[in-house]
This record gives sequence, C-alpha cells and structure tokens, in this order.
Amino acid sequence: MKTVNVYTDGACRGNPGKGGWGAILEYNGKRREMSGGERETTNNRMELTAVIEALTALKEPCEVNLYSDSKYVIDGLSKGWAKGWKKNGWKKSDKSPALNPELWDKLLELSDKHKLNYFWIKGHDGHPENERCDTLATTEADKFN
Repeated sequence: MKTVNVYTDGACRGNPGKGGWGAILEYNGKRREMSGGERETTNNRMELTAVIEALTALKEPCEVNLYSDSKYVIDGLSKGWAKGWKKNGWKKSDKSPALNPELWDKLLELSDKHKLNYFWIKGHDGHPENERCDTLATTEADKFN
C-alpha cells in the first residue's frame, strides 16, 4: 500500500460567504496541488471538500497521512463523531442535526477505502504545506465577486 501525505485547508470570506479549498498530495517525492471554490458556502464545508477532493484523486487504496488545521474534520473522523452522527440519522448526541451530512457521508465512504492517519496542525503557524493550502484556498475564494 502506497503512503501519501495529504495536506488540506478551507477558507471562507464571510461565513457563509465565498469560499475556497486547497489540497496538496505528496507521494514518492512528487507533489500535486489542487484547489476549487464555491460562491456561497461555509468554512467547514470547504474544509470537508478539501479532504474529499484529495481522497477522490487517489487512484487506489493508500495509507494516507492527513494533515489539517480543522478540528472539525480531524475530530469528526478520528474520534468517530461522524460515524456516530450517521448511525443516529445525522443527529448529534444532543439530538441536534449534524451539519453537512452529505459531505460527511461522502467523506466516510472515501475514508473506508484508505487507511487514514490523522494529524491536526495549528493553522497560520508557519507550517509550509498548511500555509500553501491556505493560499490556494483563499485565492479560490477571492475569484468570486
């Protein structure tokens, strides 16, 4: 199984507002950058989309070291929150609706195809790949008028 490092970030100008996501995939000394955006979205939706797009780009099951500054994404996956929300009909433990169920559902489907290792990194703290993903994401958000 190939080991791929995946770095992701999402950004939003207003929340909700115009948003963007960025991802970097690194494997065997090669690097691929990806990005995209939406006119009306939220920061959390862009964080989720970045991971979804990165995992979708993988052509075969891989061991993925996922680096994100989003506690929402890292905790939702690593602590099993998203699986619990799905099991409970997309309701959180306090019975309130879980947000972004369609994105979480897609992410859970993709995460089942790979072996994921989760790494939370502090945002805007000089981590080169996180800073680059932030630039990719904000550049995409800024494309919308």
